[in-house]
Amino acid sequence: MTENLYPVQPILIVDDEIQILTSYKIALKTAGITHIVSCQDPREALPLLERIEPAVILLDLSMPHIKGDQLLAAVKLEYPEIPVIIITGNDELETAVDCMKTGAFDYLLKPFEKNRLITSITRALELRELTNENIRLKERFLSNLLENPDAFSKIITANRQMKDLFQYSEAISKSSQPILITGESGVGKELMADAVHKLSGRKGAFVPLNIAGIDDHAFSDTLFGHAKGAYTGAVNVREGLMAKAGGGTIFMDEIGELSLDSQVKLLRLIQEREYYPLGTDLPKSTDAKIIVATNRDLRAAQKAGTFRKDLYYRLTAHQIHIPPLRDRIDDLPLLLDYFFEEAAEDFGKKKPAYPHELLVLLKNYRFPGNIRELRSMVFDAVAGHGEKKISLSRFKSHIDQESKSNPMSIADGKESGANWLSENALLPTIEEANHTLIETALKRTGGNRSMAARLLGISRQRLLRHLKSSTE
Repeated sequence: MTENLYPVQPILIVDDEIQILTSYKIALKTAGITHIVSCQDPREALPLLERIEPAVILLDLSMPHIKGDQLLAAVKLEYPEIPVIIITGNDELETAVDCMKTGAFDYLLKPFEKNRLITSITRALELRELTNENIRLKERFLSNLLENPDAFSKIITANRQMKDLFQYSEAISKSSQPILITGESGVGKELMADAVHKLSGRKGAFVPLNIAGIDDHAFSDTLFGHAKGAYTGAVNVREGLMAKAGGGTIFMDEIGELSLDSQVKLLRLIQEREYYPLGTDLPKSTDAKIIVATNRDLRAAQKAGTFRKDLYYRLTAHQIHIPPLRDRIDDLPLLLDYFFEEAAEDFGKKKPAYPHELLVLLKNYRFPGNIRELRSMVFDAVAGHGEKKISLSRFKSHIDQESKSNPMSIADGKESGANWLSENALLPTIEEANHTLIETALKRTGGNRSMAARLLGISRQRLLRHLKSSTE
């Protein structure tokens, strides 16, 4: 373990025996906790709390001048948010119950076991961290403002749902727990991970790794590195990406593709903050922030037995789900403007204007490839552009090809007819169904008949004939 895993606030130890204080410090420092403040006189504890804010208090019960249970009551009254762990030689059950009722987080007996002490402190820190995150999250939503909007500068949006995700990301960015980012392919999961890294305030690098298609050996070698001679061909030492992410963030994409053997190693990394480079018996510790992402349903995967249940619950402590583009279609004008400018600069051309019909066309497309697909469409159109206004032909061609391989890629009026097929619904007549579909298509396209005909899969002339016959 390393000290960076623990908060900047100190661990406060209140005990009148100097030998006990020394043993506490040794136990904590060997576990990586180096920010420690000791208090040998319990009368000085409360004045000390006015000057410092400890993350956790270790408190002895049997002390002169002020008894530990009295000090516990005073601390919980004035500073209820600070977890207090009682450590005493008194093994009376009634005393333990009274302390827990007063608000003690845990009750340990002397002589204490080091592992038991560290586990109790870790649990207390996690509780404190969760409480602080809830407070920050509540403050973000009440203020409706971002403290660091620049961190999200690469994510182009004005969507309310996305803004809420930004606020949530700010609230959890400094958490020591792993963060899971979910969403369909192409929604911008790596951009969100990079934003969280920036918000975390970590000085180290943001190190991405795509796990898709790599086996257990490649996973271990890439992430953890290897010693010289670890296997045939390992002629030099390789430090691995975890070492490069020290003091920063490791981002693992496509985590749902990870093999079961590799899942065990990732679980150990998260729980113990340790890993073994290939060919070594000595563990290395890490303080890297861990962010993972997937477009798969991990809940379904763990129920199917392809994803470990314990790892699943470890990864879902904090979850950011990025909505698909079709659910934030109000961002289309912003995204189009941004990608047209980016593409024009890339091709050394003047930024083209586009007709209003393009927005109508794209608003009725489901974008199975999301933001990445939209960017690709814009770059393809700009590459062959030679007029003042961008042509719709390249966009139409792309949508036509996609609709053949994926019929649901077109969000046409037929979807609204799904209610007609329910068992107890009255079926409309053919005339009524045609009329409803045409009305829906015209409404979605803002009255544009050419676009409406396209959505319905008929020619403009045929649509005009339907409209004419309906008015006769």
